[in-house]
Amino acid sequence: MNRIYPLIGITALSALASSCNSNKKKSAGRYNIVYIMTDDHTMQMMSCYDNRYVETPNIDRIATDGIRFTNSFVANSISGPSRACMITGKHSHANGFIDNSSRQFDGSQQTMPKLLQQAGYQTAIIGKWHLGSIPTGFDFWEILPGQGDYYNPTFIRMDTTQSTEDGYITDIITDKSIRWLEEQRDPDKPFCLFIHHKACHRNWLPELKYLSLYEDKTFPLPENFYDTYEGRKAAATQEMSISKDMDIMYDTKMYLPDRHSRLKSAYESFIGRLHPEERAQYDAFYQSLTDTFYHRNLQGKELAEWKYQRYMRDYAKVLKSFDDNIGRLLDYLEEKGMTDNTLIVYTSDQGFYMGEHGWFDKRFMYEESMRTPLIMHLPADFRKRGDIPQLVQNIDYAPTFLELAGAPVPQDMQGVSLLPLLQGKQPSKWRKSLYYHYYEYPAEHMVKRHYGIRTERYKLIHFYDDIDEWELYDLQNDPHEMNNLYGQKGYGTLTDSLRVELKRLQQQYKVPVEYMN
Repeated sequence: MNRIYPLIGITALSALASSCNSNKKKSAGRYNIVYIMTDDHTMQMMSCYDNRYVETPNIDRIATDGIRFTNSFVANSISGPSRACMITGKHSHANGFIDNSSRQFDGSQQTMPKLLQQAGYQTAIIGKWHLGSIPTGFDFWEILPGQGDYYNPTFIRMDTTQSTEDGYITDIITDKSIRWLEEQRDPDKPFCLFIHHKACHRNWLPELKYLSLYEDKTFPLPENFYDTYEGRKAAATQEMSISKDMDIMYDTKMYLPDRHSRLKSAYESFIGRLHPEERAQYDAFYQSLTDTFYHRNLQGKELAEWKYQRYMRDYAKVLKSFDDNIGRLLDYLEEKGMTDNTLIVYTSDQGFYMGEHGWFDKRFMYEESMRTPLIMHLPADFRKRGDIPQLVQNIDYAPTFLELAGAPVPQDMQGVSLLPLLQGKQPSKWRKSLYYHYYEYPAEHMVKRHYGIRTERYKLIHFYDDIDEWELYDLQNDPHEMNNLYGQKGYGTLTDSLRVELKRLQQQYKVPVEYMN
């Protein structure tokens, strides 16, 4: 069972500070916002949620001194669409960016950063954008082209020129963020800084100083690693299996020049960015592993479990560099006396599979990828601490930031402000269900299109397009989603009620009919 450990904290009602000062020239009384987002970082790999695998002491600092959402979810578990949901406060069909194959995000539409600007905030984004367009609504931006590169990465500047910088991407994004805070922002304005990291995205290339980290650790195998997908046709047809689909060179780094793999050329381009002395250090580490691997000629379960260990170790190494940099950023904010007046948000663009169901990647509406970590350090005059159990979603971030800034929340935003929860209130009419919709098929990993509803206990999913399959789960009795109850005796009434609620949400969010069949 996935073990979630509660934080020890004081839960108390908070008294919110008096209304924000509307004077654009004074930041006193107006909260700053630092929004930190990683890519594919999952709750299982954060020790403030789950301590089976790794320790993340610096990330945990945010939760220990602040709040932890225990039921935080995304609306569409894939990178670009998740980011579009976040900045618009709308589901994918409403903001127009439904999948990563969409040409580009429509930057002319209403977004939360634009509305913050209108409220007198200075806005900036540094790091991964991944929406195919030039950022709008930001006073400053410096972004990665596409996914970006771990080693000696290239950045696109506001004048659209590109520069390649020496170093490891996680360090560089943090450097640039601190430099903006220190040298480039207007100290007379409140600000909202978006720090978007590439970590922990595939193919998990570690910082060179951490190449040997975790090599002596054996990670526990998830209990459903050898899932047979009985009763779940869509799960059986995906292509995100560690055993079958994880590339031996690109993902596990077992590189030989005279051998072939599907993603060999992509891997060569990534490590080709290393300087000669860096490449020598990199090759010296992986060569011994490679020689041993090919000599052993692993097959079947032995090979699958070996690939799992390599995956977990490299992912954890990438995460270690990220946790270090969270520490650097928090230290800077504390040293400058900024934490008392700043909301610090940490989340990921979605969750990720760490071997559950035998998988890596995301996309499915199942818990590991629909869930996303969400922790916050609150400004000093917010007294709320500890866990927040209400159902929340990434479409809620935009209205939350706007309300915190004292700006009006547009009626067409589909998310709900989390501010009452941050104030320690218990709204009597808080949502009881969430809507999810995934569109990207056929595409990488071949996960079928699907939509569904998640309540506090149950989940109903419909896979559609070239398939017509339903799945129903009792998350209380089946947290790993192994037993599809749809169509089983005794679940007809429950299924009918969930389908009614699903239809209600689709009507509420005005989901086009063509996206439901």
